[in-house]
Amino acid sequence: MRPLNGDGALQEINPNNYQQQLDEKLAKLNSSFAELALPNIDIHTSEPLHFRMRAEFRIWHENGSAHFAMNQPGEKRPYIIEDFPIGSQQINQLMPLLLAEINVSEILSRRLFSAEFLTTLSGEALITLIYHKPLNDEWQEVALKLQQQLGVAIIGRSRKQKTVLDRDYVIEKLHVSGKEYQYQQVETGFTQPNAGVNQKMLEWALKQSTQCSGDLVELYCGNGNFTCVLAQNFNRVLATEISKISVRSAQYNFEANGIDNVTVVRMSSEEFTEALNGVRPFRRLKDIDLDSYNFSTIFVDPPRAGLDDATVALVKRFDNIIYVSCNPATLKANLEALSDTHSIESFAVFDQFPYTRHLESGVFLVKKLS
Repeated sequence: MRPLNGDGALQEINPNNYQQQLDEKLAKLNSSFAELALPNIDIHTSEPLHFRMRAEFRIWHENGSAHFAMNQPGEKRPYIIEDFPIGSQQINQLMPLLLAEINVSEILSRRLFSAEFLTTLSGEALITLIYHKPLNDEWQEVALKLQQQLGVAIIGRSRKQKTVLDRDYVIEKLHVSGKEYQYQQVETGFTQPNAGVNQKMLEWALKQSTQCSGDLVELYCGNGNFTCVLAQNFNRVLATEISKISVRSAQYNFEANGIDNVTVVRMSSEEFTEALNGVRPFRRLKDIDLDSYNFSTIFVDPPRAGLDDATVALVKRFDNIIYVSCNPATLKANLEALSDTHSIESFAVFDQFPYTRHLESGVFLVKKLS
């Protein structure tokens, strides 16, 4: 099998080599973090195939037919693919069905250049078709029939146009420590791509939080992926997120899961740091009394750039830090900066992106006794 991996590079995907590729990443991590004297690392594996719940393909038109394709970095001509074995079973089932309908419909195929799939463990799917042309009523009529035939939600996009036929989200159901959680996942919002590993990450984070008490601050909460699970172990949670789409989804998810002790504020981590330090007031916090919170724990799941210096200084103030990272390099730098005030009590790795160089990590830190 030779699909693109999650790194955007063509390579052989052989499930028999899964453990070897993971061992190589673990060896590199152990070597890089040697000076930090990590505790025993908890290792959480992925399914070797069909683990990725979302995918984006280019549509390549050649000899009168449309094909799914991906671009190899540095090459102009795309690589035509017949299937996508790292993608979910549902993505692979939908791919030939969708392509067959595109190839018998001039209305669907003309100037179509991309198709995106968003699927769930709960069996829902959404397909976005992206065009270099305006979408009219004729396209919508044909797309409605396609939606009914495939049994999925379909969205059409073109420049400055978004046509939603039914809905622009799916509902995922994740199981964590014997409990089911529902999540609205919106088409353009961020979601964890490997749902199976995401469940393991949630269970790990929940386990760490049982050692905490008081109130929780969460930065970069997204659609409330971790918040919904962690909230049960704290009196109150104050979560921040900059994306309007993610904030709306988070609020939806809190209500869907019966969670009533979380407040979400749309602001960046830098802005929240300024607010907590009293640098300047924010209108978005006018109804929130920060002084009334008894913050003991902070949860962070930052982008690949990691925590900036001001946020590192902020998290040092908390007794407990639960840190989920998608970039070992920036995680290492942040842990080195935190090592003078906190000790690493737990370290876990999650192979969310098999066959790539990426490795997700989770770290639980506790403030040192003065």
